Amino acid sequence: MKYFFRLGFVLLVITVIASGVLAYINSITKPIIEENQRKAKEEARMEVLPEASTFDSISYLNEETVYIGKNEEGNIVGYTFVASLYGYSSDVKTMVGVTPDLKVNKIKIIEQKETPGLGANCEKPEFQKQFENKGKSEMTVDKDGGNIISITGATITTRTLAQSIKLGLGFIEGIAGEIETEEEKNEEEIE
Repeated sequence: MKYFFRLGFVLLVITVIASGVLAYINSITKPIIEENQRKAKEEARMEVLPEASTFDSISYLNEETVYIGKNEEGNIVGYTFVASLYGYSSDVKTMVGVTPDLKVNKIKIIEQKETPGLGANCEKPEFQKQFENKGKSEMTVDKDGGNIISITGATITTRTLAQSIKLGLGFIEGIAGEIETEEEKNEEEIE
């Protein structure tokens, strides 16, 4: 019986030490990982809306910030947001740049863990390019009667992307309407 207690105690000590080491390493690496993710999102924003020189955060969409892109004169050149829905095997997060007329300027996949060789092909530029210059009503996959061509063997991933972008564009429509109303009020106050 003593033998089992001693074995249990040794296992407990090993577990406590391993947990402590892991917690310590996590406390060191977590801020670095968060900073790298922030930088990656910032770079993705600049890539999907290159006309913008500054970005102002305005609201939240699925716990992500929506940004208004402005040029050097302070004029709105578009919006960016992260569209995210669960695909075949993971959340597919996409940075979306939107023009002032609410058409997709460009998209960039920033996180996905879809099946390699199938759903992971959503990162290919030729696939992403087909979303450009499309509005909310055009975010439908070819298998559903739309004009976005599905990735062979990964229709779920393609539908996920189209649906998440469509939801985000709907949200941006509301924000754009509010911004226009505020600008009209400001112009009236100036006069």
